[in-house]
Parts: sequence; C-alpha cells; structure tokens
Amino acid sequence: MNEIQLIRNQLALERAHASAVANACATLLQPETGESEAQFRRACVEYLACVLAWFEERDQRLADLIQVRFGAGDPARRAFEEALARGGRSRDALAKLEVACAGSAGSGAAAAQAWRDFGEFFNGTWSARRDALDALLAANTRAADWRAVAGIDADSILEERRRYALVAAQAPRGASLGAATDRA
Repeated sequence: MNEIQLIRNQLALERAHASAVANACATLLQPETGESEAQFRRACVEYLACVLAWFEERDQRLADLIQVRFGAGDPARRAFEEALARGGRSRDALAKLEVACAGSAGSGAAAAQAWRDFGEFFNGTWSARRDALDALLAANTRAADWRAVAGIDADSILEERRRYALVAAQAPRGASLGAATDRA
C-alpha cells in the first residue's frame, strides 16, 4: 500500500467514524434519559467537533493548494472551486450540531427534531460535498499534495482513534455505532 492509499484510507475511516457518531446522535439521543446518555452525548459532540474542524481545515488547505497548483483558467481549478463553494461545509455541520446541543435543553420533540436535522444535513448535504471533493482529489497522484491537504500524521491518527474509542466506550448498553471499523 502506498502513502496516498494510507492517507485516503485514514480519511475514509474518519468519515465512517464521523458518520457512525452522527447517526448515533440523530437516533440514540432522543430523548436523553440519564447520566450514561449525557456522557455518551458529550463524547459524541466532542468527537464530531474535533473531526469536523479537521475537515474544515483540510478544505482550507485544499483551497490554498489549488490557488498555487492550477492557473486561473484551468478546468481542474474551476471544478475544485465549485466543489468547495457548495453548501455543506464542515462549519455548517458544526453550526447544526451546536443547534442540536442547544435544543437538547428544550422539549423532547424539539430536541429530537434538532438532532434529526443535524443527522440529515450530515448524511445529505455534508456527505455529498465530501463525495464531490473526494472524487476530484482521487485523480491527484502527488503524495506531497495529499500530505499537505490531509494534515494526517501519527498523532492525529492516534487522537482520532482515542476519541472514537471514547465514544464507543460511552455508548449506552445495546447501542451500536454501526458498521464503522477501527482499522483502515
């Protein structure tokens, strides 16, 4: 396996873990009934806030890279710029996560709807934007570009796995985080 494959596998794993956590938030946290659910929610929110911030930072590094790598009229540059301009940024997902967290203090129905809204945004708009960016990036064969955009190193891999393990450990009895795996 080459370096680009390793980076892509880690990015895919982070997406799979984030999806599992987002879906758990959208389904398992309605309504919160006790301390174990509150601890699980905190672990989920902390995980998602961290990973979504990483994806937002990656998008900024990608935007910076395409400014350097491609000329103004280059079709690849236009394609990247269009994908980056699409709705569904990670900061938008973070804003919806914040609304869901704030809504959790309200009525059960309103809180449940806020979490569903977050889950729908994450699985729909956010994921579609990520898919478009991933498809464009797939054609890039420069390992240096992948390293620069992804910002993945051993410390970040261990941090992501630590945070995901904490979420999994806090999951209420009988709860599942789906099919997300621990290995890339």
